[in-house]
Amino acid sequence: MTVRAYATSTSCPQGASLGFVLDGAAPVVVTDVADDRVVFEGFASGPRWELDIPAGWRSSLYRARFGPEVPWPHSLPGSTPCPDNEVFFVVRQAVPGSPVLLSVPFTTWQAYNRAGEPGQSVYWTESPTRAARVTFDRPGGGPPPERWEEGLMRWLRRSGHDVAYCSNLDLHDGLDLLSRHRMLIVNGHDEYWSLEMRDAVEEFVRRGGNVAFFAGNTCWWQIRLEDGGRTMVCHRDAVSDPAASGSASIDPRLTTVEWSAAPVNRPENTLTGVSFRLGAGAWGPHMPRMLEESYTTRFAAHWVFEGTGLTDGDKFGQGCLGYETDAAEFEEVAAGEGAGVPRVTGRDGTPPSFVVLATADLRHWSSYGQGGMATMGVFTSGLGTVFTAATVNWGNGLDDPVVDRITRNVIDRLSSARGGHWDVIGPAADLRALAVLGRTLYAVSAGGTLLARELCGQNLPWLPVGTADGVCGLAVPREAAGGIASGLYGVTAEGRLLRHDGSRWREVGPAPEAAIGLAVADCTFWVATSSGELWRQVFGTDEWEHMGSSGGAVSLGGMNGRLFALDAGGRMLTRLPVSPAEGTAAERDGAAWEPYADAVPGSTFTAHAGLLVTAGRGMPLRWRQV
Repeated sequence: MTVRAYATSTSCPQGASLGFVLDGAAPVVVTDVADDRVVFEGFASGPRWELDIPAGWRSSLYRARFGPEVPWPHSLPGSTPCPDNEVFFVVRQAVPGSPVLLSVPFTTWQAYNRAGEPGQSVYWTESPTRAARVTFDRPGGGPPPERWEEGLMRWLRRSGHDVAYCSNLDLHDGLDLLSRHRMLIVNGHDEYWSLEMRDAVEEFVRRGGNVAFFAGNTCWWQIRLEDGGRTMVCHRDAVSDPAASGSASIDPRLTTVEWSAAPVNRPENTLTGVSFRLGAGAWGPHMPRMLEESYTTRFAAHWVFEGTGLTDGDKFGQGCLGYETDAAEFEEVAAGEGAGVPRVTGRDGTPPSFVVLATADLRHWSSYGQGGMATMGVFTSGLGTVFTAATVNWGNGLDDPVVDRITRNVIDRLSSARGGHWDVIGPAADLRALAVLGRTLYAVSAGGTLLARELCGQNLPWLPVGTADGVCGLAVPREAAGGIASGLYGVTAEGRLLRHDGSRWREVGPAPEAAIGLAVADCTFWVATSSGELWRQVFGTDEWEHMGSSGGAVSLGGMNGRLFALDAGGRMLTRLPVSPAEGTAAERDGAAWEPYADAVPGSTFTAHAGLLVTAGRGMPLRWRQV
């Protein structure tokens, strides 16, 4: 007879012991799932047995098998559940410190445990006999036969990345754990999240942590954890859940429905950038359809695709899409001939900073389960960055060199210390001036055309909005002052200060001749000239005052009362504005300029809202945080 067993916890730190409950004595073999290495062989006596975890065991996912191997084929699609004599558990780092933390989705595994058995599982979704409460104190609850998580785990071990593991239950009130790492990886099929899990991860990102969702159908259902975390509650129905009515002593925010559904109304998009609501699914006998699908590249110049050799429109990753995918709502922005550029609408809760990297049109899956899309992308929240592959099966596509390289790029970037990366946000163009008004980025082309596009990380096209003959510098006041209205201003080399009224340029007054750059700082216009001089005109006055050296500027910018200058050698300099009356002689002749950044990619730039945006002759548009 097969011994049935379960562990008393889904994770255990190195150097501690983990308890098991068995219905009989049996030999036990423990293996590391990431490489199949046997780490322990012994004998387990029932009904309770303790496994001492040596301090030297790697942080990883482990499998304890009690008694003989039970056939459990790796299948697609799969119907055979995890054998009852196999118990999966995570060994955590005793002293967390690896750059990367990988979460294992035990809540989803438990939700599917004994699927279809009345009162035993939260499945099937529409069945009235499904359970609303399931316990971790029972056999089963391991990964599904498709092993959605296994591929990435094995790849991470081979790649040599320094990775620590945790159970996703450890993320429940897990901000302290997360804060010991630079990056969290959510892997495979992690569908069931508690409010505390989600709050911890979102706060981790806001504080500067990064997350990669190599996963799909992520954070779809809200759950509650009870009995010390050993019972998972998921009614899937607001009518059945006493939390929804407010009549019970349960916060209505904890109602166990889809995160985007009433009364919770908290779309998972704010966590992941995407949602299964617009995603796709192929289930049951149709699941092999996923092996036919591929992503289409939409932003090949982005750092995520570095080294892949892809160009926009190329297909990649055949077989990694499915069996469920997530998507963001987006619209195609016209880009001249050919395909447009995707831009998220934000109507579904996706953050406006979300950059669409690749898409897959899976609307034909409506015959197989759920028709929709898949949207790979990246966004920022607070100080952190979030990447999503938007598919359950990403880890099983890592034999594809492109999928491999994308995964390396994401992990290497998000697990490293924060750096001053200049990220591509737009196609190459020949530009000589930049400025931001509201959410619109303006530019002057070498041909004298005024161009505009949204200031965002998406690779949007430039659109002509007027002429700008002779304009060599652009600037925008923070607000109206001294009789100077807010708006878009320009300067010409011939010595004219202009303002754009929405349809054409109107002259405001004279400016220093040989101007090459314009900035606004401290309610003052600043002009750099080709002879290396810096001039200023305080709002409401008519005189231009000489302010010493421009620092060799070829482009000038201002932000938050500070001046920035880009010199011909690609160095960014900065200084505070100093008046001739207040400043010393050294400050007036330019000694106040201080180096800010080297190797700035471009010959023109603008500074706005904590960002530096650069461009140049035949160079892509880039930005970075100050």
